[in-house]
Amino acid sequence: MKRLNIFVDETGEFGFGNGASELYGISFTFHEQDNDIIPELTKLNDRLKKIGYTNMIHMADLIMKRGDYSRFTIDKRKSIFNSIYQFSRRITVKYKTIIINKKFIDNSRILRQKLSVEINNMVKEHENFFEKFDSIVMYYDNGQEALGTILDAIFSRFEGFEHRVEFDHKEKRLFQVSDMLTYIDKFDYKYKNKMAFSKSEKYFFNLYEIRRILKEINKKRF
Repeated sequence: MKRLNIFVDETGEFGFGNGASELYGISFTFHEQDNDIIPELTKLNDRLKKIGYTNMIHMADLIMKRGDYSRFTIDKRKSIFNSIYQFSRRITVKYKTIIINKKFIDNSRILRQKLSVEINNMVKEHENFFEKFDSIVMYYDNGQEALGTILDAIFSRFEGFEHRVEFDHKEKRLFQVSDMLTYIDKFDYKYKNKMAFSKSEKYFFNLYEIRRILKEINKKRF
């Protein structure tokens, strides 16, 4: 039985009030179950043990020095980031990120419609790929129920589709890879569209690093 695992995370929100995000992004990591990632997963976890951090890697908190990372130096935080990045570079997976600029949308209903169109177009473009699997298991925790509803509506066309909301975020490192992608691709979008970066983004990343990271990530684009 051929199985496809899809790990989904988002950045931004559906709101349009003061303080709302400028961008809405959703990242997918596609992993064919037959492609063994255990050796690289073991390397990642061993590396994190040496750094002194083995919990879930949450990119927003890591970049903004919040929560678990509030007392970590920039070097330690960058080591954690580099660990998950190197893991993402070495494993046999495919990536896709969709980013929507909310500047050109004036309400959440239109944002939901645009997201539905973009995700549906992705699925239609790769329909033959999805149809070759007996089972498609999506890991998305419904952090935003509106997005979960969109995903279910689109992917339910495939037999054997299952949406898992409850799963161990710490254990599922591929979910953390999708979380990382939302920030990398959002940074790239901001640069290409001459949008302002937050102080945390400017401090954590530089353009050379992003270009180097994207050069590798882009080899695995869906």
